[in-house]
Amino acid sequence: MQQRLLLSIFFLLTLQLAYGQGNITITGRISDAGNGDPLVGASVQVRGTTLGAQSDPNGNYTIANVPSDATLVVSYIGYVDQTLAVNGRTSINIQLQPSSTELEQVVVVGYGTQQKRDVTGSISSVKSVEFERQSSQNPVSSIQGKVAGVQVTNSGAPGASPQIRVRGVGSAQGGVEPLYVVDGTFVSDLSFLNPADIESMEILKDASSASIYGIRAANGVVIVTTKRGKAGQARINYNGFVGVQRVTNKLEMTDATEYTQLYNEKNAPNTLTPNLPSTDWYDQILRTAMINNHQVSASGGTEKMTYSVSAGYLNQEGVVEGHKYERITARAQQDVNLSSRIKVGYSGIFYGYRSRDIPGDIFYQAFVVPPVLPVRKANGNYGDPADFPIGNFANPQASLDWYNQRSNGQRLTGNVFGEWNFLNAFTFRTSLGLDYAINEYRNFQSEDSLTTIQKAQISTLTRSRSKANSWLWENTLTFQKTFGDHELTVLAGTSSQEAFNETLGGSVNGVTYETEANLYLGNGDQTTLRAFNSAGREKFLSYFGRINYSLLGRYLLTATLRYDGSSKYPESDRYDYFPSVGLGWVLSEEAFMQNQNIVDFLKLRASWGKLGNNNVPANITSTPVSNLPRYIAIFNGIPYSGANVTYVPPPFLLWEVVKETDIGVEFAFLNNRLTFEADWYNKDTENGVFTIPLIGTSGAENSSITGNYASFRNRGIELALRWNTTVGNDFSYSVGVNFSKNKNEVTGLATGNTSLAAGPLGLGGYFATISRVGLPIGSFYGYIVDGIFQTDVEADESAQPDASAGDFRYRDLNGDNTIDERDKAVLGNPNPGILYGINTSFTYKNIDLQLDIQGVADVDIYNGNRNIRFGNENYDQDFYDNRWRGPGTSNTYPSADLTGSNLDPNSFYVESGDYIRIRNLQLGYTFPTTTISRWKMQGLRIFLNAQNPLTIFDYNGFSPEVGGPSPVSYGIDRNVYPLSATYNLGVNVTF
Repeated sequence: MQQRLLLSIFFLLTLQLAYGQGNITITGRISDAGNGDPLVGASVQVRGTTLGAQSDPNGNYTIANVPSDATLVVSYIGYVDQTLAVNGRTSINIQLQPSSTELEQVVVVGYGTQQKRDVTGSISSVKSVEFERQSSQNPVSSIQGKVAGVQVTNSGAPGASPQIRVRGVGSAQGGVEPLYVVDGTFVSDLSFLNPADIESMEILKDASSASIYGIRAANGVVIVTTKRGKAGQARINYNGFVGVQRVTNKLEMTDATEYTQLYNEKNAPNTLTPNLPSTDWYDQILRTAMINNHQVSASGGTEKMTYSVSAGYLNQEGVVEGHKYERITARAQQDVNLSSRIKVGYSGIFYGYRSRDIPGDIFYQAFVVPPVLPVRKANGNYGDPADFPIGNFANPQASLDWYNQRSNGQRLTGNVFGEWNFLNAFTFRTSLGLDYAINEYRNFQSEDSLTTIQKAQISTLTRSRSKANSWLWENTLTFQKTFGDHELTVLAGTSSQEAFNETLGGSVNGVTYETEANLYLGNGDQTTLRAFNSAGREKFLSYFGRINYSLLGRYLLTATLRYDGSSKYPESDRYDYFPSVGLGWVLSEEAFMQNQNIVDFLKLRASWGKLGNNNVPANITSTPVSNLPRYIAIFNGIPYSGANVTYVPPPFLLWEVVKETDIGVEFAFLNNRLTFEADWYNKDTENGVFTIPLIGTSGAENSSITGNYASFRNRGIELALRWNTTVGNDFSYSVGVNFSKNKNEVTGLATGNTSLAAGPLGLGGYFATISRVGLPIGSFYGYIVDGIFQTDVEADESAQPDASAGDFRYRDLNGDNTIDERDKAVLGNPNPGILYGINTSFTYKNIDLQLDIQGVADVDIYNGNRNIRFGNENYDQDFYDNRWRGPGTSNTYPSADLTGSNLDPNSFYVESGDYIRIRNLQLGYTFPTTTISRWKMQGLRIFLNAQNPLTIFDYNGFSPEVGGPSPVSYGIDRNVYPLSATYNLGVNVTF
């Protein structure tokens, strides 16, 4: 074995020496094909090597030691890349064509790059300028409304990660987040990234483009490439802004007089005397919050070595009093050419945060607490609900003041790599990625008595520390060669990963709080100490390959295969194949398209592929046992502890499998000023994880079983249109529109038409959603309201037991004159049917303006704030204005007596979630070079920015942007942290 290895190395070295004997020096000039002007700083790269050069101020370049049969790749921002064979020539002048179409951009694909025109799958790319022209704190927020088929749901909470869905939801109880890949390292989210550090973000939407990632790619793939250094003079850049945030569309609630009127209507003959002035609890807990963000970066290098470093600081207050989040980021990157054929490099990102937290249910508290409750009494104590006959409510201000929790964490994500180019066609790359994170929190509840229900007889301290780390080692060998009219790229690789996480924590009573130094578990009553600990480990091993073939630049083929395995599953079902194929036809290169001047580019493409989702509930194949007190048996007066199986495990478990077909077309018209892209896709999920009821008794606590018992489908269309043009010498503009429509559906269940009820409302065991064959996942489910009973006589004669005047009248769907479970129906769909965005930019001389509009349609929200009532909660103003208060006053809104069957899930609580929003508005001014050169600057731009300044919707809530913990509990609004409007003043300076 060793002898064969030595012979192979000797053979390769011999070939290398042979190539060195035929090397030449190439010179030439790079210019604009239209006007002949020199292009300064254009890149000339020898394919398959690290050899390269940049053109000087006259457009001239020189590259030494180039193989005589090499291939040159020439690129320049704003121009179409050009590839040409050397064929022994020593002088090569190059003319580049201006590129004004997205179809000619270079995009990042899995383990490589491609020109957009050669891609056979569905890939959307967002470049660095889109992140730089926004003031988002999370890069995922920056792409909202910019990519067709991608839904982004934001949270207004500082530091929170948005939810992202690519082409709908393909799982009911498994993970639905896409795979994130940052500089070649797999990560769980992008909260640790500073948007200003991003060079590009590619979203792989179809199975053909994503199948290279196998069992991690069922929900799409988001590839992030951070900025890397370029040869040339060092550049130092500062980018920062300061601004304010405020809640828009604040929900109006009743005041004390109005609430008293409603209370007395509900609780007659009991009466409540209004307490004036009343408390607006939203005004009490909300504030105008400050935000400031700063980033400094430096980059540069030589032909041998390039570098890029940056550091950032974000300080963001929450719109709730006391909420605060701070983040620091640091990034370093370096590439080193050890020789003309060997390159090494690294990139590393450090992220640290600390947060002063608030109660998780503070918005729900502010919604339900009656306005008759004062913030404080005359004696300075907190207003106490016990002073009023209104029930038990937390005083939100007392909750904020009493709540004492801090969170912090650090994360280090990095990648080191080495590349060896040999035989002028092969590139071997090895890389090692690391992701290490620590998160800590501590919560202290002091011994206190604030109100009747907000009290503690003894203090409690809880501390927790979680650790997650993973390593990813990948090796790829790429062959790239052009044979006349044939261009071939073959990729083969291996990937292995191990991920481990552990949480360790505990709680103790009796800690005395003086300073932060006291808040440790060892300072409490050790007899009350309770510890908890959990951990998980998972390993992956994969082999993959891809072939990209182009004939005459017009017939395209992409074939991919990945063999993937995960330790999460039984050994007998641990591996699977994930193939895909994509075909493309560039019609605009055909002879019959040459004698026309309307269509500049036209490509048809089609693809099919298989993906996997291994992110399903863990350990459900095990048999858990519980030791509840009710299992204790007493024999002869002696208690014996017992146990029972918690639930019945499935006999086997497989990852969910997605099979997707995509058909697309790409156009460019009018000298590439107008581009259009359209896709139709059909995405089927097989082996979907689903919980079904067991017939009869299983003997287990839970009479259901979870396994691969379902199938789902997402089917839809995506459209993207963009117009770019320049008017005269001073004015240019761009307008982009994207639109997507998706239909989500449960297509099969192992038990036929058995449903999964979910979306718990926390009241009487009610569930608000159902997943059933033919319906979307997590459809809202309940009674259809057919009006309001106007009199008690009318109610007594109805099919509803215990109904009275002012109650909802439910529709008797089956006509049996009895309202029961058989009369429930589908009420709405939390999965958006339509997503759209309008993105514009205008430039006049040194002034630029960007306006982005984003919207969602054909979606519903379940108003859990209105629905979940336990007693005398407050009412919103809309309900007060439209309620039933006597015969003929309303046939749509019930009376103030929201109790009993009025709280059953029904159509009244399901509202439209459609909205349209100004997502981003920015006005900037770039100072002329002649002015700033006197200040030793290369660039200076100032800007005013407004994010989310206006959202138009009809929903009776703070925000129509409502997510959820899982697909079966999505779109239920209960305590949503609202998105706020942000107004910033910023500056960008380059030295």
